[in-house]
Amino acid sequence: MQTNIHTFHIPVMGLAFTIDSPIRVAQYGITSTISITDDDLIEKMRAFYSEKFSIPYQEISKKIHDYRAERITHYLNLMDTIVNNKFEKFKTELVESKSALEKYISLLPNKSNLKKNLQEFIKEGILIKDNLVHFIEKNIPLGEIDVNIMTKVDKDNFDGKEQLPIEFNDAHASLRGFANSNLNSSVVLSAGMNPRLYSYFENFSDFFPNENAVLKKKIILKVSDYRSALIQGSFLAKKGIWVSEYRIESGLNCGGHAFATEGFLLGPILQEFKEKRQDLLQTTHDLLIKALTLKEMPLPENILPVRFTVQGGVGTAEEHEFLLENYNLESVGWGSPFLLVPEATSVDIETRKLLAKAKEEDFYLSNISPLGVPFNSVKGVSNDFWKQKRIDDNKAGSSCPKKFLALNKSYDKEGICTASKKYQDLELEKLNQQKGEMSLVEFELKQQKITEKACLCVGLANASYLENDIEIKGQQQGVVICPGPNLAYFNKEVSLLEMVQHIYGNTTILKGIKRPNVFIKELKMYIDYFIKEINIHTIESTTTQLKKVNTFRNNLMEGIEYYKHTFSNTNFFKKEKEIVLKELENYKNLLMKSEETSTKCHIEFFNN
Repeated sequence: MQTNIHTFHIPVMGLAFTIDSPIRVAQYGITSTISITDDDLIEKMRAFYSEKFSIPYQEISKKIHDYRAERITHYLNLMDTIVNNKFEKFKTELVESKSALEKYISLLPNKSNLKKNLQEFIKEGILIKDNLVHFIEKNIPLGEIDVNIMTKVDKDNFDGKEQLPIEFNDAHASLRGFANSNLNSSVVLSAGMNPRLYSYFENFSDFFPNENAVLKKKIILKVSDYRSALIQGSFLAKKGIWVSEYRIESGLNCGGHAFATEGFLLGPILQEFKEKRQDLLQTTHDLLIKALTLKEMPLPENILPVRFTVQGGVGTAEEHEFLLENYNLESVGWGSPFLLVPEATSVDIETRKLLAKAKEEDFYLSNISPLGVPFNSVKGVSNDFWKQKRIDDNKAGSSCPKKFLALNKSYDKEGICTASKKYQDLELEKLNQQKGEMSLVEFELKQQKITEKACLCVGLANASYLENDIEIKGQQQGVVICPGPNLAYFNKEVSLLEMVQHIYGNTTILKGIKRPNVFIKELKMYIDYFIKEINIHTIESTTTQLKKVNTFRNNLMEGIEYYKHTFSNTNFFKKEKEIVLKELENYKNLLMKSEETSTKCHIEFFNN
């Protein structure tokens, strides 16, 4: 059976937005990813779905040993049960109902052999029902229930004042929760390398190939460039752990936290993966065999299967097809547009309406994340109101009930979150003591820098509670949502069928909307980011900082030349080719102008 019938997947979004997506879409063969960071949300969703599907439920309280991992394991097992039950009912429906079969066919990719075969059954009038039953049972796959762990969100935990062993750290416990579940799927590792966490994989046999060279549980690495893939893939291979998918994500044109590269653009990055794919596979395979030999474990005869996928800002069927064909990719992630598909994601009514109305100027990179990493945001979310109200009432900061991001140890060895009232009170008191040493403008800027942090742990979970009428206890935080800027061009709620048909080019939900090409949009974002960096580093910069600025500019220039060649020689994008090439030339001139300006400012600084 072909395990991936679709050429797109739904990536993880926030804490809540895809928390139950597999229950909604897996029966259609669509793979989606849930976050397993927030065990409080997970436990509440387990209670909710246990009641909805009449499945016995017993609460796992925080008094239970290893409660975090246990909550995750039980929710994933519940989800596996529900998804499989829905799948069995769906397969029966396909046999019994011609309209259900026709709708399912319309969800499939146009080039799919499964689609062609099912269309033949329709043409023949489904004369032999037993044949259809047998065919469906043998050929229709279930979408996978993948999970996501942010590797750096790995807070130490304590029992009273005593620090618990490292396996009770947040990310470690999340991994254990997945490893002990019944799922045969993948864990997505995002936000960079965590050597201690990666080493912890060795404790779970499901991540090692068995005697048939099969992995019960797999690893997906979310990476921003080839070097990162090689380093992380090699590190894991040296421990006998194989990476089954490299998920390449745009550094800026994405949702959630934005990890900008040093000016490396998505197209050239994908080109490098295309050219060096075999080198990456052979290098990691050789390391894997060496490690498995030392461990006296089964050795695969051939290189284990690997998928290469991409995500970040894709919005049309043509972009989707170009990425698959030009870079030999297996799947393209469609994230933010699915926030407008109630059948696929968990978003409250008010926030979904806000997203549908939001324009280009409403999407921006903020500094609200306690991780200190730029965070994709949209203006007007309810969290902004409640956060500002506390600031106005001189009560800035969150009560910090969950503490997943309590990673700052400047005041407390157990860690404290920079969005918490405790941290902000301490920082504001320190700032007030220094008030006489700075201008009012400088004071207010530093004050804002302290109070702008938002409680993501609560804000990114609340949408599911609101959507499902689950009681929200504690301090009012409202909703935080983190869509990519690509959502600006999607302006209405649509059905799952409409979105999937849009992805495969059978309809469009962007009629009359002027939208930049995915590569041009990312380039513009990088240039805006770069110009902001110039303004910071041009005056009074060190040689190292100036070298970084120049490297960034040169990488952007090389990316522009790559795109000029690519767009001039592809059979895709014929309608927009002339506009794209003109935009590339304009951005090249803008970069050259910025170089002249920064050089002039630097000379003036040293002359003075």
